[in-house]
Amino acid sequence: MKKFIETISNIWKIDELRQRIILTLGLLLVYRFGAQVVLPGIDTAQLAQLSSNTENGILGILNAFTGGAFANASVFALGIMPYISASIVVQLMGIAIPYLQKLQKEGESGRKTINQITRWLTIGICIVQAPAYLYGLGALGVPDSAFVLGKGLDFIVPAVIILVTGCVFAMWLGEKITDKGIGNGISLLIMVGIIATLPQAFAQEFVSRTANNTGGIMFMLIEVIVWFLVILASVYLTMAVRQIPVQYARRTASGGYEKNVMGARQYIPLKLNASGVMPIIFAQAIMFAPSLIGRTFNDTAAGQWMEVQFADIFGLAYNILFAVLIIIFTYFYTAITVPTNKMADDLKRSGGFIPGIRPGKETGNYLDKIMSLITLPGSVFLALLAVLPAVVVKLMDVQAGWALFYGGTSLLIMVGVAIDTVQQVNSYLLNRHYDGLMKTGKNRKVA
Repeated sequence: MKKFIETISNIWKIDELRQRIILTLGLLLVYRFGAQVVLPGIDTAQLAQLSSNTENGILGILNAFTGGAFANASVFALGIMPYISASIVVQLMGIAIPYLQKLQKEGESGRKTINQITRWLTIGICIVQAPAYLYGLGALGVPDSAFVLGKGLDFIVPAVIILVTGCVFAMWLGEKITDKGIGNGISLLIMVGIIATLPQAFAQEFVSRTANNTGGIMFMLIEVIVWFLVILASVYLTMAVRQIPVQYARRTASGGYEKNVMGARQYIPLKLNASGVMPIIFAQAIMFAPSLIGRTFNDTAAGQWMEVQFADIFGLAYNILFAVLIIIFTYFYTAITVPTNKMADDLKRSGGFIPGIRPGKETGNYLDKIMSLITLPGSVFLALLAVLPAVVVKLMDVQAGWALFYGGTSLLIMVGVAIDTVQQVNSYLLNRHYDGLMKTGKNRKVA
């Protein structure tokens, strides 16, 4: 404990890191405050049924992603999901549209243009989702009397503008955390929203076990132990790497290479789950579609089946499709974020090579083959963790809200974002000659 406190003290000594942490916490606090601000023209006293109807199912996940803003009819009710959806669309379009492919190759300038396209697409998605959300409040249990101004244009138009502005403002908060804070801004906003629902979910499970005599404290203790084991498995999935040995030719005094004399051996770390939490987020965003399609065509037998099956996030059909989408998106996101050909070219230019593999194209093909091989078990393990809440509900009779933290989107996002954040902080500590958060916290002496 003493060493941990000393490490925190070392973090506080670095002015830049301290300012970034304070800025990040401040912006997250603004986001959480906005999640509690109800849309003008809605009576907050009549939103109890809305909160009750959004505790479970797909709406429960959406409400968790927004940190309860969805159930509060908040100005941040749309959350950051429209931006995630826009990112998915832009990345998918990048495969087929030459203009986007060209932008991806232009470096920083191209990235800025793609970000701008994503922002405008986010606004377009919000303009569609905002009226749908407002008109859907009645179906979710909000009585007409809760709308103080009625549901006319004098309420709908300002409310749509506020919801769109709220989403754009949340997107801006995430980008500022990424640029000026400790990074991973969009993911941090999602994680904070999920963590905000954790205490309530745990309290409900505890009351259910103790008050209803369904296992008592002992069974609750078993649940917590299993939860920590799942967290441990998630950490291993996130941190696991395959090390590819790399040999570098030793430089001579004149700056050339001695081809027959080998330098020190190093490694290229290829992550088992190189795509992080993005396949979960992508798949979760698409999983809203089947139920919506079924609701649209509910006058047919197929539409009714889709509406029923895919509205239950713990059902068999939902989880099978969810797992398949996660595996597909894991391969897709890995392919567009791990440039094996560029890695091979950089390795060749630096005088390095993989033993037994020719530099250049052959090295790129080899790295691509290794990534394909290790992505399969990584994607399958990721999919298993994602559907684990459904297994826990069926086998252990766990409350739905608490089960979401046994895997799936909630746990994987929390673990992945937490590890990424710790690594960001570690990089600042190591640059200032301190050990990282997982070390002793002892100040390193520089010779």
